Amino acid sequence: MAATKKPAPKKTTASKSKPTAKKKNRSLGQKVKWFFIKLMLWFFGLSIGSVIFFKFVPVPFTPLMIIRAIENKVGGKEVYFDHDWEPIDKISMNLQKAVIASEDGTFLIHNGFDFKALQKAYKSNERGRRIRGGSTISQQTAKNVFLWQGKSYLRKGLEAYFTVLIEIIWGKERIMEVYLNSIEMGDGVYGAYAATEHWYRRDASSLTPMQAAGIAAILPNPRKFKATGSSSYINRRKERIVREMRYVGKINYNGK
Repeated sequence: MAATKKPAPKKTTASKSKPTAKKKNRSLGQKVKWFFIKLMLWFFGLSIGSVIFFKFVPVPFTPLMIIRAIENKVGGKEVYFDHDWEPIDKISMNLQKAVIASEDGTFLIHNGFDFKALQKAYKSNERGRRIRGGSTISQQTAKNVFLWQGKSYLRKGLEAYFTVLIEIIWGKERIMEVYLNSIEMGDGVYGAYAATEHWYRRDASSLTPMQAAGIAAILPNPRKFKATGSSSYINRRKERIVREMRYVGKINYNGK
């Protein structure tokens, strides 16, 4: 009887080893890492690009204007804000001196931060006195144009970052121009053009020292204080600012 052939054994392929939990975690960690790297690259690209853009283009509105409009809408008030751009060569030198005298005496010589003022503010607040800030005009401009209001560490960190950018890319004259065109100078009033029209019914180039001091005096709380028909507190601030304006001297944005 003829021997029967045994069937050839089936070829088996080695089963692929399943990825271990360690490999899965490593892969997830790499994805998260690359996500944050891309996020940071986008952030730096957009932030630097926006600062370069607004070096040449007027700032049309600020986050604060939007916030105020929302507050008015929620409160059932009329939604409006008065804001027109005015080139710095058409803004009174008296107003430029007044905001330096009242807000940032070392604006023309610092690099964005006044550490002595910050230290004084910290000590004053630590003693329980009336809360006072040490922000420079550069810091206020960075906050007004690019950020939101608040006192979180994140916001302060971003404020410092944008302050460095505008000091490097814009320079002092552009910072002052944007500041005077974006800052809140009354309830729904933003910038020198709107403020001089609102408070004095005149153009921004023709302010007297006392009128300029009146606008500068209300900047700590422009929705509460009035530049005309002022309280005795604001009148004293006006007089002090006018005195200090004499020490500002000739403004030279191109040299220190």
